[in-house]
Amino acid sequence: MSTHDGATVTHVRVLEGPNLYFTRPAVLLTLSVPGYLAAERDALVEVARGLGVRRSEPGRPGTEARQRFVLRVVERAVRSVAAGAGSARLGVRARAGTTAEELLVAVAVRNRGRAVALGEELGPLLAALLAGEDTRQAVASAAERVHQAPIGEVLRPLRPRVPTVCVTGTNGKTTTTRMIAHLAMTAGRRTGWSSTDGVLIEGELVEYGDYSGPAGARTVLADKSVDFAVLETARGGMLLKGLGTAYNHVSVVTNVSADHLGVNGIDTLDQLAEVKAIITRVTRPDGWVVLNGDDPRVWAMRGAAGGRPWCFTLSPDAPALREALGAGGRGITVLDGQLTVLAPGQSPVRLLPVSDVPVTLAGLSEHNVANALAAAAAGLAAGLPHDAVVEGLRTFLPDAEHNAGRLNVYSVPIDGGEVTFIVDMAHNEAGLEALLRVARGLTPPGSQVLLGLGTGGDRTDEILVNLGEMAGLGADRVYIEHKEHYLRGRTMEGLEAKLREGLSRVGVAPVNSSETELEGLRALLNDARDGDVLAEMVHSHQAPVHAWLLEHGGRVDDPAAIARKVTAATGRHEADDRIAALWAMGDDVRRIEAAHALALDFPDDGRVLYELAGTYDSAGREEEALARYDDALARPLREPFHRRALIQKGSTLRHLGRFEESLAIFDQLLADWPGNPAVVAFRAFTLHDMGRDPDALRMALEHLVAASADPDVQRYPGSLTRFTAAI
Repeated sequence: MSTHDGATVTHVRVLEGPNLYFTRPAVLLTLSVPGYLAAERDALVEVARGLGVRRSEPGRPGTEARQRFVLRVVERAVRSVAAGAGSARLGVRARAGTTAEELLVAVAVRNRGRAVALGEELGPLLAALLAGEDTRQAVASAAERVHQAPIGEVLRPLRPRVPTVCVTGTNGKTTTTRMIAHLAMTAGRRTGWSSTDGVLIEGELVEYGDYSGPAGARTVLADKSVDFAVLETARGGMLLKGLGTAYNHVSVVTNVSADHLGVNGIDTLDQLAEVKAIITRVTRPDGWVVLNGDDPRVWAMRGAAGGRPWCFTLSPDAPALREALGAGGRGITVLDGQLTVLAPGQSPVRLLPVSDVPVTLAGLSEHNVANALAAAAAGLAAGLPHDAVVEGLRTFLPDAEHNAGRLNVYSVPIDGGEVTFIVDMAHNEAGLEALLRVARGLTPPGSQVLLGLGTGGDRTDEILVNLGEMAGLGADRVYIEHKEHYLRGRTMEGLEAKLREGLSRVGVAPVNSSETELEGLRALLNDARDGDVLAEMVHSHQAPVHAWLLEHGGRVDDPAAIARKVTAATGRHEADDRIAALWAMGDDVRRIEAAHALALDFPDDGRVLYELAGTYDSAGREEEALARYDDALARPLREPFHRRALIQKGSTLRHLGRFEESLAIFDQLLADWPGNPAVVAFRAFTLHDMGRDPDALRMALEHLVAASADPDVQRYPGSLTRFTAAI
């Protein structure tokens, strides 16, 4: 770093590969230029004239017009020094920084030593020029020192020798990277991939840690056994180091949404989109850029992309899809419930139904439908066979083995039943929105969503407050959980205050606060009731959370179990049609046989066992029905069927002459469901059979008086109440 009155070079960063400014290595110089912004007009005009800047008005001190003028001066100074040092044809980009006094200058370079030397010379040169030194002499001296500096390392980003897919985006890039790698392995390709998990070869972890930058790319491509590479490419690596590869064969951009804003000079979504677009600019001309047609910022990247456009979209009527096909590109979408590839002048090629892609959670997870579309497009674009892509989509599961920490769904036993537990990273607003949508889509009627809310400290105050507000609106109960390894400069107290501020906007207070995710897990389970859905935003403790759930009786839901939960959340059962057919049968024997066949397909399903008990009951075989009701009630059986099973068991006990047991069931039901007409009626029948007709009549009349809206009953409430009490 060099410091002078007119200008200060505050940082010199070497970008070793394609970057925000160039498709080749560069040096990024950060300058502070308060002297230039405050200088007298005539002094600036003289500096500009000496450098050969075309005549223009510098603008008043401190204005944006002045800043733009200074940008031109600085750019010209860099070109002059480089030309004097022997680089006549030089790429230079200058832009405003995050403050009025800050400027960023990027210079395309080949050698690390010369790049650093240029950064060291620029500050003194600008200060000398503003102080009135002779321009030609000052530039020549600076150029000579740059020329004499050690050349240093030659910057050569890797040139992939195998098909290489680069994946970026705000959300979904890790899932999409994992899925593409799975498709390639399904096709028999020896696959290496890098991501926030580390570097993996054929699914085996060879380097642990966040390898979503250029180091991950180099590690994968250095393995000579790999013949297919998938590289997750995060914004941080692109900004701080550049890409690890000179080009790719396929690039994928999943989406652009608010995350990590205010970091590394990226303050807006448009700036973030510009960073994400880096991988598309270095896609080979004969390759493909797979872009989200439902995200305008992503779809706009096609204009500067190196490869041909391949649009993925949830809507077959999306304008972007028409534009891609019109430009001779490709498209992939959901057509008639199936993932379908479209090409100009060709019939649609159907891959498989959305419901057969496990990662979509039976179609419930829209963002994973989009990820599956992107992964399928990337696999096909990279030359993977159609059948392997289909089989790979069918066998990529939302579990800890294939997609750890991303919408992993468990069934966990608790006292009195079972809950659904979802583990997901959900680190930003888009992620939390998707998690809450899935949680609500798995919640059966009458149950609640409990959310473990927490994220990293490297989010803006606004994002943290928004996360709290979203949690308060989307969940029934909210529990704050801290990520002790992801505070990133914040304190737990400060981060929690912002989440609480968002919750308070919608009138919600958190149930409690936990310092770790494991503590938060236990808090969620302690308060849960049968049927509830618990969603936890897990960052650092994904593996311990997974292990804890399994150690305490939890099990990973397979696609069939998830599909059943999705159906149950709508108030239906996946066997509803077969159950309806049972009760349409007029023959008791056939009905019982059909119910047993159904129970063979659903051996531990409380609802099906309840219906089986009912077939014996309706046939007058009470003793057998009673045992079947007990079987059903021993399983998770949610309302209203749990209540109905108890009503029918109580009635069966009455028919068997076991009146005290029958009355005990109806007494408890009446306490749990006061005023329920069916419970009142069946309890009255039991009282009658016990010879307690006055009690039965009194009970029936009390309910009638309390519940009837008939105007004549309402006219005489006092009289009817007294007469009933006198029975």
